[in-house]
Amino acid sequence: EGARVALTARDAGLLRRVCLALPGKGHAVIPADLASPGQVARLAGQTKAWCGGALDILVNNASVLGPLRPCVEIRAEEFAAVLQVNLIAVFDLTTRLIPLLESSRHAVILNVTSSAGRVGRASWGPYSASKFGIESLTQTWAEELAPRGIRTVAINPGGTRTRMRAEAHPEEDPKSVPPPEEVANAFLAAAIQQSLKSGSSFDARDPGWQTA
Repeated sequence: EGARVALTARDAGLLRRVCLALPGKGHAVIPADLASPGQVARLAGQTKAWCGGALDILVNNASVLGPLRPCVEIRAEEFAAVLQVNLIAVFDLTTRLIPLLESSRHAVILNVTSSAGRVGRASWGPYSASKFGIESLTQTWAEELAPRGIRTVAINPGGTRTRMRAEAHPEEDPKSVPPPEEVANAFLAAAIQQSLKSGSSFDARDPGWQTA
């Protein structure tokens, strides 16, 4: 489609490999660890410099699982570390990039959510709280940013063949869940489908949401 993409993650080598596999030119690799507020600020600054104008799509996908233990066994600093990556960094980065999104004619923020952000689960306290926060931010931004022409949608990819999934469910056969490539089309559809209600939260594999 001719899009230019800026990629960020902690692993610079992985970013470069993904970038080389993308069609087209002009893509950017911006390594950053969102556990560090300073690196979030640097990421925003480098994104602005690379973009140079309007930003059409922002995908907030960074996430850590955190400790899977009862809350009474979790230290406050462990809880805070999960919230920093999964929620606070999302808030901080998005807020810094609002001017770029506002310059786009069809801007959309896609927040990656989880079923754990809709129903609390024992031993999933920090992660679940962070995803409940993502659901709340999605709804809040939908109201606040509508006058600026920016849509906000949350998408739950469901069980996906990732390293974090394997960490959370070590007993699971990885081949029983789809790879990220099979889920990615839902994000593209959400980005281009203007009829999707801003503030809504969808399951990527629900066949009915793309006609909502």
